[in-house]
Amino acid sequence: TTALDDRQRAFLAQPLFASIATTNEAGAPRQAVIWYRLEPDGRILVNSRVSRFWPAHLQRDGRVSLAVLGADGYSWLGITGHVDAVDDDHDRALADILALADRYHPDGAEPDDLASYRAFPRITFRIAIDRVHDHLED
Repeated sequence: TTALDDRQRAFLAQPLFASIATTNEAGAPRQAVIWYRLEPDGRILVNSRVSRFWPAHLQRDGRVSLAVLGADGYSWLGITGHVDAVDDDHDRALADILALADRYHPDGAEPDDLASYRAFPRITFRIAIDRVHDHLED
């Protein structure tokens, strides 16, 4: 796992959006915009509804890349990594999405969104970072 420097950690600690890139069964790239959280151990946590394409791709092939764009539109950080842990336990995956909702909506998520998170099976992936590159101000 590649270690992040303090500048990269501070950037990822912000509630920014990430574009996740996976490959489908034919090897074609697919992208989606997602929430994420940098874990204390340096991995990236992502969570999704089970029925979406990108989680199925990650279960088949754990190679992944993420691009995180800063709020200014000019700073960004790219990650290439691999899934090293999958958690499809209902209660833990639900707790993960609820924690992400708190991260991205500190004043409280919409009740309909919270109901949706509880209504569908969820899955959590932890991504180990293999490479990182950035365009961040020093």
